[in-house]
Amino acid sequence: QVQLVESGGGLVQAGGSLRLACAASGRTVSNHVMGWFRQAPGKEREFVAGISWSGITTRYADSVKGRFTISRDNAKNTMYLQMNSLKPQDTAVYYCAARGTTIPVITTTPSTFDYWGQGAQVTVSS
Repeated sequence: QVQLVESGGGLVQAGGSLRLACAASGRTVSNHVMGWFRQAPGKEREFVAGISWSGITTRYADSVKGRFTISRDNAKNTMYLQMNSLKPQDTAVYYCAARGTTIPVITTTPSTFDYWGQGAQVTVSS
């Protein structure tokens, strides 16, 4: 089994920055695609960013492109999401996730990810 734990959420003013971290333990996910999703109240969970096992390939939602950066450190079993120029519409619970397969495709559908963290609240005030 895989356990994922997010940290780094909080309250920030519009235009500010936050860095989320996702620590993995249990079975290794160093050779699995990982990603970040978010869910705002009353809305469906949506894809934010994904990263290949090597960290070389990344994929972003259009709404965060140019503002968010996903990265990973496999030696530390940790994935990160650097969020800059935050907007009130970025307010949501952010979840990290890992695919259960080693197929190297960065998918954007939540159902294609098998392991999930508990979520971290990010609130951006205007």
